[in-house]
Amino acid sequence: MALTKKASNSSHPPYLQMITEAIISLKDRSGSSQPAVAKFIEAKYKEFLPPNFKKILSVQLKKLVKSEKIFEINNSYKISANSHKEKTVSQKSDKKAAKMKRPSQVKTPEALKKNVSTTPGKTGGKMKRLSQVKTPERLKKTKSSAPKKGKK
Repeated sequence: MALTKKASNSSHPPYLQMITEAIISLKDRSGSSQPAVAKFIEAKYKEFLPPNFKKILSVQLKKLVKSEKIFEINNSYKISANSHKEKTVSQKSDKKAAKMKRPSQVKTPEALKKNVSTTPGKTGGKMKRLSQVKTPERLKKTKSSAPKKGKK
């Protein structure tokens, strides 16, 4: 019965954190093997780990592969892009929250409606036909034809 309960008084970080830290620190291009990850974690958290640490590590690695937080290539493990993006997205959202506008600067829908002009022109009204729009070619034609008419 004591085997089914988790040790809540463990003083080491969660396995996900330890494994990702190991993979990032090892910086192996082809991924980090299970023995390499185990060696790194043992060196860093030796006094906090249980005696059956290597068995727990293999179970946790399989669990993380199944949940797609890390992936396995040729018995080596890499951090998936999804878990890496989640960390960066959460950091960016924290920065955006810090730069939020003050309530006095946020415009209400009524204030936005007041800024919209109802007169014809750039923002509203009838659209001009293409023949009425003065394009660079049309401007050249009017400039070149105007002096000829004046000379006759």
